Amino acid sequence: MPLIRDGIPASPGIVVGPAYVLRWAVPRVPHVTVPPKSVPKEVARFHEARKWAQDRIREIQLQTAERLGPVEAQIFEPQILMLNDPDLVDGTVAYIEQNHLSAARAFELRMLEYQSEWSRSGHPMIMDRLNDLLDIELRVINRLTGLPDPDFTLSDADQRVILVAKDLTPTITVQLDRSRILGVATDAGTRTSHSAILARSLNLPAVVSLTDLSDRVQNGQELILDGRAGRVIVEPTERDKEVYRERDIKIREWEQELLLLAHLEAVTPDRQPVQLRANIDMPGEAETARVHGAQGVGLFRTEFLVVGRSAAPDEEEQYRAYRHVAEAFPHQAVFIRTYDLGGDKFPLFLHMPPEENPFLGWRAIRVCLDQPDLFRPQLRALLRATAHGDVRIMLPLVNEVRELQLTRELLEEEAHRLEEEGIPFNPGYKVGIMVETPAAALIAPELAQYADFFSIGTNDLVQYTLAVDRGNARLAPLYTPFHPGVIRLLKMTADAGRQAGIEVSVCGEAAANPLGVFLLLGLGITALSVGPSSLPEIKKVIRSVPLHEARRAVAEALELGTPDAVTEALTAGLGRWIDLSIFGGRWNLSPEQ
Repeated sequence: MPLIRDGIPASPGIVVGPAYVLRWAVPRVPHVTVPPKSVPKEVARFHEARKWAQDRIREIQLQTAERLGPVEAQIFEPQILMLNDPDLVDGTVAYIEQNHLSAARAFELRMLEYQSEWSRSGHPMIMDRLNDLLDIELRVINRLTGLPDPDFTLSDADQRVILVAKDLTPTITVQLDRSRILGVATDAGTRTSHSAILARSLNLPAVVSLTDLSDRVQNGQELILDGRAGRVIVEPTERDKEVYRERDIKIREWEQELLLLAHLEAVTPDRQPVQLRANIDMPGEAETARVHGAQGVGLFRTEFLVVGRSAAPDEEEQYRAYRHVAEAFPHQAVFIRTYDLGGDKFPLFLHMPPEENPFLGWRAIRVCLDQPDLFRPQLRALLRATAHGDVRIMLPLVNEVRELQLTRELLEEEAHRLEEEGIPFNPGYKVGIMVETPAAALIAPELAQYADFFSIGTNDLVQYTLAVDRGNARLAPLYTPFHPGVIRLLKMTADAGRQAGIEVSVCGEAAANPLGVFLLLGLGITALSVGPSSLPEIKKVIRSVPLHEARRAVAEALELGTPDAVTEALTAGLGRWIDLSIFGGRWNLSPEQ
């Protein structure tokens, strides 16, 4: 009987082929001490290995830029920064000098401390940085212990294979020989992990977060990997292979059609225009979004500037990042979210005691208002960026009017200082909020009096409404935006924005799901923001479904009392216009999908 594993779809495509299980690990270092006279030598050896690792990563970065482009090459920048991080460097040197440890053992202990601290966070962005730690640890320890760089080219594979591994680091991924690999399946990882981003750039179908697949599969076993639905089948039957061959043909025809849509209007058949923007994590992704047909940026996450760093970025660094994105879309809106830090994802320079429940703790706008030394430079940089385009300032997790008022006061103060200094900015800048909690949805009419726009973050809204941790795999079936309580809160927010005359958009993952798009259009929400790779697919949905049909189906769904009934009603409505088998029928969203 076939073994089926469902994970997170990381890169689209369907492939069938033999498994190749890649097993790798950072070598363990024996506990070795050195005599006092050898301490300076060990310190020098550490600095030499660190410098060698930096040079090697720079070399790989240049190769990646040539093969995949400058955006993907930026993935290696955090590793270079880590190797220069004073806490990491000085901490390792202190272990050598104070405890007379070998350079390799001292570095290993310091890395263990970092891994332990970062592992306490469940946030994908920080978990992704653990892979960067493993990358530099593997490289530095191999150098210090005299081990060669491992061979990840799969030179012993005699045919194209589906690579199976516990996880992949960025430098392992870019060293893979594309001509030998059909697809990638990993036990760990997220859709935003660097290895997943690189897999998409290499056009390798990939599924991540498959729990224990690498322990259950042997070399040579036949696999089906569906990178669109996020499924791997081990030892499939002939019937399984036939079904997936048919599905692959349908998807390829669909994708060919999508290629033609990039520069067509996002408009429904009954001529309702839809603003279709992109969600991005890094400045360089703006160009990719534009190529995919984005009409601006609906969510520019700014956490990349702070997470994993031991010092806050200065105003100038932030300004350059925001200006880059604004200039990529000179005639369209760019929504930049202020730091969405939380109880489980603090930068290293914000030392905070652990909280009982970090998702209900010191998060997002609460952190920023309590840390003006962190918040004010960001607000100044954002204001300066408004001189280069339609930059809109978006505040996360706002729960009450006072939070918006306090932020406006800070902005006015910084705007006045910029004016005194003769630094240009647009005095007509716009400030809005993300609606991410039931409380915000319930007081949306009051918030609309002070906000220039609403952007609904469905990931957190679903989590907080249903009391379901969006990262808990056991509760995944309960995490759905099609719960009657969620769709009624969405309607309340949309209605409040419409009555106040402000734009209401959605930048959460519901907007990247075809059934979610059908729901949102039916609620009268005609501004959506999704990942760049999802833009053509969502545009196809928009261009296929008449708005009046979506409204009719959603009106019926609003009268239903269970998530299953809502899903069935919406599926029936959307299915009249689109072949839903393309999407694999996976309507329950995880935030990674």
